[in-house]
Amino acid sequence: MAIVISATELQKRFGNHVAVNGIDLAVEQGSIYGLVGPNGAGKTTILRMLVDILRPSDGTLSVLGATPRESGSELRRRIGYLPGELKLNERVTGKKLLRQLERISGSVDQEFVEKLAKRFDVDLARPVRTLSKGNKQKIGLIQAFMHRPELLILDEPTSGLDPLMQREFLALVREAQDNGQTVLLSSHILSEIQHAADEVAVLSHGKIVAHNDVNSLRLAGVSHVRAILGGASLDEARDRLEALPELSKVYVARTTGDLVSVSAALKGEVDPVIKALAGFHVVNLSIEEPDLEESILNLYERGEVER
Repeated sequence: MAIVISATELQKRFGNHVAVNGIDLAVEQGSIYGLVGPNGAGKTTILRMLVDILRPSDGTLSVLGATPRESGSELRRRIGYLPGELKLNERVTGKKLLRQLERISGSVDQEFVEKLAKRFDVDLARPVRTLSKGNKQKIGLIQAFMHRPELLILDEPTSGLDPLMQREFLALVREAQDNGQTVLLSSHILSEIQHAADEVAVLSHGKIVAHNDVNSLRLAGVSHVRAILGGASLDEARDRLEALPELSKVYVARTTGDLVSVSAALKGEVDPVIKALAGFHVVNLSIEEPDLEESILNLYERGEVER
């Protein structure tokens, strides 16, 4: 698969402050790639370098086979960019604003613009200054998607959107991927990345501290085991489960009758747990898959992410 974005030892300094500290990045064509990390981790700085708003202090950078600083408007027309700090001309209507932005993006199918506006439930006839923050964000998303770019670079794309519109945005991203477009998005909202991205890079203090596909990052986290056991003694159940290195935070309590409730945190393979529980009469068993947030917090707890 072709590489759409490639960065090697990419660095950005502002005086003595290192905002991006020697990262390597490779985003494949047709993928949805997520950058996740707290505010100040370097996400926005990376995206601004990709569209040549900022110039790298060091390292190499290629976007759609070109160097951003040398490619100008020709490269920009192939990219749909939503900045994290959205600033719009508020003296015109949404429709006129989008017409003005065609000078940057190139020719746009107006029927497609109307469809996007309908999906996001925003009135383009209203002056931008009268719109709420969420509706202004919708205009920003429309201008990023409207020319069907090869590459979408979206910084905190769901900021200000209600849950229904967040769902609509995620559907639009998946449709873009189905059309062969590549999407790079950054967010501090872990659930957003979890539901949208194929691959994720976790940033901290300008460095990529973890990188993998979403499923692998989930598996790096901690699952939750819950079981109801029949005919088991509290001590026997506790001793057997606490002996397993895969389990922590083991909690055993008597419920009704001869039933025993068990809960624990699971890190690693589930097979030893199943074998240990097989010695009891298992009335009920659930193993809840970890989400991306727990996986990343687990990286912090293990000291693998610099604070």
